[in-house]
Amino acid sequence: MGNALRLLYSHCCKPTTAGDSQGKDGVSALSHDLFQFDITSQVPEGLSYHVVSSKKAQANWYRKLLDAWREAKPPPKTPEEASSFVIQTLKRHQKADVEGLLAYYSLPQQPSASATTSLPQRVKFELQTLPVDTKAVPDGDTITVYVSTTDPRESLNVPRDVQLAADQRSRARAAKNYTKADELHKKIIDSGYRVLNLQNQEILARKYRIRLRGIDAPESSMPYGKEAKEELVKLLQGKCLRVLVYDEDRYGRCVGDIYCNGKFVQEVMLKKGLAWHYSAYDQRVELATWEKEARAKRVGLWASSNPEKPWEWRKDKRQGR
Repeated sequence: MGNALRLLYSHCCKPTTAGDSQGKDGVSALSHDLFQFDITSQVPEGLSYHVVSSKKAQANWYRKLLDAWREAKPPPKTPEEASSFVIQTLKRHQKADVEGLLAYYSLPQQPSASATTSLPQRVKFELQTLPVDTKAVPDGDTITVYVSTTDPRESLNVPRDVQLAADQRSRARAAKNYTKADELHKKIIDSGYRVLNLQNQEILARKYRIRLRGIDAPESSMPYGKEAKEELVKLLQGKCLRVLVYDEDRYGRCVGDIYCNGKFVQEVMLKKGLAWHYSAYDQRVELATWEKEARAKRVGLWASSNPEKPWEWRKDKRQGR
């Protein structure tokens, strides 16, 4: 069990039996029940009176909540923070179940505006992605992600012809007219969207190409290019990401900071010596510090005394050298 969960449990929770969660402070109750679940793999007995899904499904929620709680820095401390935490962690589950779980712990159904985290300065928007596919990582500093069109930011911006094509595709598949369905899906893809099948559920999602802000990894054919890509795949494969978008580059990619399970991805890549600090475009001191640490340890590409800079390599290629 993570130290954060133990600490909050020890300070806030008295030992209780399963089913005693109601009536206690909601955050303490949730912390206690996650602590108990980690030990016993049992969900609270009284929860079934508040939700519609099976005990097996409930155990799946608690497993997800437990993993997310361990990664949270810091973990939720107020009812509003706990409510946001539950809603975000279980955002792909039935609304009735999420609302029932919140009611069970007497947590707010809709977190107040003060509970939401304001975006850092200069961030244009934030993306909450669907799980990343291995094929979506071409190199060590670029990825393709998809965001569900049920996301509030996306839902009002889906082109009408895309939504129509998605509906027609669904009907074509139901009629087993797969040729027609494939034609419609191609139209959807050409418009920058895709229908993804996740956990036997089809989701219409928008495509975004992301350039990791502030770093430049070796190109695929350069030394350590393969290692950089493999590390990024290992970090992101199957994970949902938080992307803070600052800008768009000349190739139409969103330039952003990427967070995965509480980890700042650029930090990991720099510390492992699998990327350069791209100081021409980003002067953040912490990025320079992480690169310096990797240089000192001679890890990754810094095992070489004079590794070639990827921006110089690209320039030489453009000039035919």
